[in-house]
Amino acid sequence: MSSKHKILIPLPSEDFDPSEAAIPWKVLKENDFEVVFATPDGKPAKADFRMLTGKGLGIWKLILIAHKNARAAYQEMSKDSNFLNPISYKDLKPENFSGVILPGGHAPGMKEYLESKILQNFVGAFFATGKPLGAICHGVVLAARSKLPGTDQSILFGKKTTALLKSQEMAAWNLTRLWLGDYYRTYSQSVEDEVKANLKDPKDFHFGPKPIFRDNHKKIKRGHSLTDGNYVSSRWPGDAHSFVNSFMKLF
Repeated sequence: MSSKHKILIPLPSEDFDPSEAAIPWKVLKENDFEVVFATPDGKPAKADFRMLTGKGLGIWKLILIAHKNARAAYQEMSKDSNFLNPISYKDLKPENFSGVILPGGHAPGMKEYLESKILQNFVGAFFATGKPLGAICHGVVLAARSKLPGTDQSILFGKKTTALLKSQEMAAWNLTRLWLGDYYRTYSQSVEDEVKANLKDPKDFHFGPKPIFRDNHKKIKRGHSLTDGNYVSSRWPGDAHSFVNSFMKLF
């Protein structure tokens, strides 16, 4: 690839999911894509510390913490010069990127990213160019809230999508709410319900196979991703390899 494809991964200042950002970053870099980042203020982002350390996850730590491969990829990513020098949201222009990936995360710091009008406007304008857009987990909420320029319609209207399933969100919340409160529930409305409300038909929401095991570079088929035109979506960190592989196929 003589001129590298430049992929943007926007992030909040803190609390993004390390697997959903670092695995796509690592796989894209290995396949000769250039990956750049954006944050609200142009300062480096910090991932959700519970997902990295398991702190506060109690007896469910081994189930809920990010996989060790994802934690290793995050450590690598956190030293990358593009990661350490992100662009400010306000400086994003659709013509500067070949593709965009929207990672998720559920902790409170995610709201700054999910609710950013600047970012929503950018995502809507980028989507309108027809270039590849990928969204995983809560990243699909950002996509659902982004509107096609000059319209009041979500970019996902008329698209098939998946996202974090309500069953997954409620399970993690129920396991930990006794001591972590609403850490796993970003909003009172579930991701699945908000995304469905923005679709042309609720049947355009796809559940995929039961999400039991996380995928990895050798077991891509354990994960689930859904492609519709220039758009790829996935549900949770366990789909991250399948997600980025499907995203790369759009090039």
